[in-house]
Amino acid sequence: MYMKKQIALLLLLGLSLFAGAQQLPHWSQYMLNDYAMNPAIAGKNPYFLGMSDNRYQWSGITDAPRTYILTVHGPLKKMNMGVGSQLFVDITGPTRRIGFYGSYAYHAKLTDKIKLGLGLNAGILQFVMDGQKITLHDAGDYVLQNALQSALMPDFGAGFYLYSDNFWVGASSMQIFESRIKFFDYMATTGVINRHYYGMAGYRFHLGEDFILEPSVLTKYVKPAPFQFDAGMRAIYKEKIWFGASFRNRDAWDMYTGFIYRENLMIGYSYDFTTTNLKNYSSGTHELLIGIRFNNRSTASASESKFN
Repeated sequence: MYMKKQIALLLLLGLSLFAGAQQLPHWSQYMLNDYAMNPAIAGKNPYFLGMSDNRYQWSGITDAPRTYILTVHGPLKKMNMGVGSQLFVDITGPTRRIGFYGSYAYHAKLTDKIKLGLGLNAGILQFVMDGQKITLHDAGDYVLQNALQSALMPDFGAGFYLYSDNFWVGASSMQIFESRIKFFDYMATTGVINRHYYGMAGYRFHLGEDFILEPSVLTKYVKPAPFQFDAGMRAIYKEKIWFGASFRNRDAWDMYTGFIYRENLMIGYSYDFTTTNLKNYSSGTHELLIGIRFNNRSTASASESKFN
């Protein structure tokens, strides 16, 4: 029984720490897969776009976080609407989070060049604790050993996105209902799935016909964790090749690069230089993004040649 109490205390501590930090995945290449954080972006382009983003955090640390996400979104023909879906898996040590969402967005034309997207998403979150990956000091107590505990809950989000060919600004909220997690009946307290708030903005400065400078910012807040932001600059050549860097406060410096092959395939890579004490144990964070664009030739135009 003593061991049960110790395990319960450990789980509660983990859940409390989990509740005080960023719970949903974050991405260094946020400017390329922004739909993952804002459902209002679904269908903003005249084509369907699929992306796979794979993040390997804090390389060199055993059981460090690994996150994988698949997204796809696009327009409904002649309806000013967009739909999309995403599936992510976030693994850290013995814990695993799986989320699946569907989203809907309506895009209103405010002027000849500016549109406003309003979006909603709904989905399911599953939290899993794998007892086989936990080592107990008392091998005779197998509360967690050989046990796979899971909790399932609904999730909802909403957002807006104001944009044109050269600028964007938006905000969203995820995990709106703040559901609770409880793995064991004897745990008197539960962990909370906290509401997340995102803000995003960017602008594209055209330097002649071939070069573009694209500053962008992504803000993140989840109570009671400190406010966090990513601020970056991307240099783009002929809408085909880019490189850039960004800073994430309280976390890392990022560098990224990528290219587009034959208009429809995009590959991006980023590397994070950790600025916290983890830099003494980690060799950095790697992220690989692959995107595929499915053109709708009846609506695509030369002015919409950019990939994301």
